[in-house]
Amino acid sequence: MANPDALNQQRASNRLLQPTVKSHLAYTLLCALVMMVMFSLLRLALLVYNREMILDTPASTFLEAFANGLRLDIRLVMYLLIPLLLALFSVRAMAARGFFRLWLTVASSIALFLGLMEMDFYREFHQRLNGLVFQYVKEDPKTVMSMLWYGFPVVRYLLAWAVGTLILSMAFKGADRATRPRGPFSGGTISTRQVAPWYSRIAVFMVCLLVAVVAIRGTLRQGPPLRWGDVYTTDSNFANQLGLNGTLSLIAAAKARFGEDRANIWKATLEQPLATQTVRDMLVLPQEKLVDTDTAAVRRDFTPPAEKTLPIKNVVVILMESFAGHSVGALGRPGNITPYFDKLTHEGLLFDRFFSNGTHTHQGMFATMACFPNLPGFEYLMQTPEGSHKLSGLPQLLSARDFDDVYVYNGDFAWDNQSGFFSNQGMTNFIGRNDFVDPVFSDPTWGVSDQDMFNRGLEELKAREGGKPFYALLQTLSNHTPYALPTPLPVEKVTDRGSLNEHLTAMRYSDWALGQFFEKARKEPYFKETLFVIVGDHGFGNEQQITEMDLGRFNVPMLMIAPGMRENSVSVTTPWAPRSTSCRPSWAAWAAIPCTSAGAATC
Repeated sequence: MANPDALNQQRASNRLLQPTVKSHLAYTLLCALVMMVMFSLLRLALLVYNREMILDTPASTFLEAFANGLRLDIRLVMYLLIPLLLALFSVRAMAARGFFRLWLTVASSIALFLGLMEMDFYREFHQRLNGLVFQYVKEDPKTVMSMLWYGFPVVRYLLAWAVGTLILSMAFKGADRATRPRGPFSGGTISTRQVAPWYSRIAVFMVCLLVAVVAIRGTLRQGPPLRWGDVYTTDSNFANQLGLNGTLSLIAAAKARFGEDRANIWKATLEQPLATQTVRDMLVLPQEKLVDTDTAAVRRDFTPPAEKTLPIKNVVVILMESFAGHSVGALGRPGNITPYFDKLTHEGLLFDRFFSNGTHTHQGMFATMACFPNLPGFEYLMQTPEGSHKLSGLPQLLSARDFDDVYVYNGDFAWDNQSGFFSNQGMTNFIGRNDFVDPVFSDPTWGVSDQDMFNRGLEELKAREGGKPFYALLQTLSNHTPYALPTPLPVEKVTDRGSLNEHLTAMRYSDWALGQFFEKARKEPYFKETLFVIVGDHGFGNEQQITEMDLGRFNVPMLMIAPGMRENSVSVTTPWAPRSTSCRPSWAAWAAIPCTSAGAATC
């Protein structure tokens, strides 16, 4: 007959685990191994998903990147294991396996989610997770969710996340079972089971603490701990990026964005008078005259010489979404992505070494129209109180001279605070997504198509013909995730560029819409007295990362078209690199408009 006391004790032993220090350390090591395997698999997934960027990089380079990545992975794993290490002080805490399984499953699941999200994030931005995540979270949730839903395989990622979380939970549970103590209790009961005395556990903890500190520092050298630059040991930017840990990168971005040190991002290194004079010596040209010297460091007036100007009455700026130079035929790129733009270059002046002042629309648009650069710590000036200042950009310059104006845009002006910012700079007429009647195509995420925007732009320019001089900003949007385009598509789809097919198809469509606009605009009387400026707001990454900055995301063409500007000539190659902040001064000089500049670019 079975002994009831023995059965009860057996059941209790299964319920109330009282591990030894040895079993607890074994459990900790197995859990660490599970997380290290997870991070390595995520790094492998990132490599495979973006394999088009491997090019001719040898396998040994990526093995080096994986080895570098282990050092950062170990750092994060040690942070997550801190509760288990602290449990060495208490026998009851070491027995709390259920809590540890829950903690490790939740923490690892979050890291898994970030790793899955990072695969497309890297494909889009060529960067590991960074402050852009917080910026998108801050934006309009409806638009962001729509962009993600229609532009990325959300369901597939959620299913992968759920399955991965289940596997992690089972792995941590398996580690628990594999490291439970075996054999009978030395004292005969659970409560009297022998464990290491407190002083032995403290000694073990001190050894573990030493190991943890070395692992978290990531190096035995004196001075600073392991930094992101320490994993940049290869000649491949892609491999170097693989060596990073996306979760740690996001945590560092959060500290930089929300930490107290952000207010001190600009530190004074020179006395103010010396700093002011140094900047003036660098920027102010002999033909320029400083004004408002007490309140502005480099505000100066410039009147362009009459013999070097054109009879231009109006200015139309066409800001092309993601118009990357690496895919423009006129810049020597194959693929026939921009045949209409390429044809237009024979009518004007093309800058082929032009660079945007950022990698997002609000940065390129701000620099282009306001003549003010995108600065560290002030990356979102259009949306912040600091952007409320009157800047020496095109709206401020021409509105003060009684020019009429219009801003035509496919989308919602509230997204980047365009209406608030530009109305404060002097613009008065805004045509957005809700102002279009019976558009050819309307995307639920962003708005109407580029051809709708250009058609409405033609109407607005025609309505201003014969009146006051005018300036206009026509901004495209179709070449943006989720790349929703009209059907049937008026251009041939790109099918030979892998993950870039949709992006380049949208770029080809935007180019077609641009061509249709010029075919119609050149028939209007205002065309012969208007300066047209076509410029990309920013570029986008492709298979090649040129320099650590990934210049492909910045290089965009700028084309200026006006009667008599540059007959029979195609492009201009300058020994210096013009940028978005150079736009307004260049246009003003061609149009014989006296201007005041307070930025880095001269008039």
